[in-house]
Amino acid sequence: MLRRVLIALIFVLAGSPAFAEDISVVVDISTQTMSVSVDGVSEYNWKVSTGRKGHRTPTGDYRPTRMAAVYYSKKYDNAPMPHAIFFTGGFAIHGTEYVRALGGPASHGCVRLHPDNAALLYSLVEQYGAQNTEIHIQG
Repeated sequence: MLRRVLIALIFVLAGSPAFAEDISVVVDISTQTMSVSVDGVSEYNWKVSTGRKGHRTPTGDYRPTRMAAVYYSKKYDNAPMPHAIFFTGGFAIHGTEYVRALGGPASHGCVRLHPDNAALLYSLVEQYGAQNTEIHIQG
């Protein structure tokens, strides 16, 4: 047993690829886009909607604080927020039914994605772990 623990610790300290995988999510408010990299390799680029006038999307660097596959906004009339990845306070990255608005500001501050993309991102974060996921919001 002790031998297995020591071997696992050696792999962690050595930065073994089995333990090194991480997800980087970059949201650019100025272009209303999101790019997703897995272990340093750009994998996805998607249109998003961020906060419209009077509803700012917070900028900065975050990690997911909680996740919910099914969630309804308590603040905005039970609006559906599928595959929500919360990153600060009540702000989340989540799917939206308003896909026609993607590519322009339309939310109350959350980052909205096409439902298929939100489900994919959610599964990536589940797979690699919130602790290995960085969310950068800029612009």
